Amino acid sequence: MEEQPVLKVGGSVEEAIKGEYSLDVAAILKEAWQITLKSRMAINLGLVICLFIGMLVSIIVSSQLGGIEVAIQDQQSATLLNIMVTLVVYPFIVGVEMMGVFHSIGLKTRPQLVFSFLKRGSWVAVSALLTSTLVTIGLTLFYIPGIFLAVALSLVLPLVVEKKMSPMKAIWVSIQATRFQWFKMFSLYLILVLAIFVSALPVAAAGASELGFIAIAFFIFCLAYIAPLFYNVKGILYREIFGLQMQNSSDESKTMTDTFSA
Repeated sequence: MEEQPVLKVGGSVEEAIKGEYSLDVAAILKEAWQITLKSRMAINLGLVICLFIGMLVSIIVSSQLGGIEVAIQDQQSATLLNIMVTLVVYPFIVGVEMMGVFHSIGLKTRPQLVFSFLKRGSWVAVSALLTSTLVTIGLTLFYIPGIFLAVALSLVLPLVVEKKMSPMKAIWVSIQATRFQWFKMFSLYLILVLAIFVSALPVAAAGASELGFIAIAFFIFCLAYIAPLFYNVKGILYREIFGLQMQNSSDESKTMTDTFSA
């Protein structure tokens, strides 16, 4: 069988660490929104699967710590619970992140993609734990270092699974590359955070009134668009900054399920 040629899409790691890329905030938001209108169901279902796994892990671990209330009230137990949930859930969440990456290059995805990167699960878990620890430490230092790291490290997980980098290399490469366009990335994330905040305002205003159910329903409806939009924005950022390699195929409607040529 003749081997299909490999096409480069977007940027590259070599160019990224030199700052040889550009980001257009308005264009990225517009493209991500158009993608979201066509692909939100896969991401939403993937997030539901991750949420279920996270709840299951929380129940199992907290039961060994004396119950969920005890685990939350005790700082050491709460920290242990958070670590365990991070280590177990993120190998599945990276599948959702990769949905956004695949959407950015025109591939369709399915919810089953959350199970497709478990072979790299140990590296993903370590990367997630390291990045969350760095961000937490940064937030204790007058918040600004934490905010910087939260943005700069937001693309670490796709680097681990798509570029097959080690956790430390992915962290270093991500910081090196994103520092050039950090403020534009921050602007994108800030817009999405503000969208969530505005969507939650009716819930806060309604409180325990009769309108509370309607407000909650409205908030969930908004999240069903904002959450996929967030991951599609990250996917476009990854494409533009680090790029991907994919096999050229005449089938433009190819569905991405569990394999990717990197």
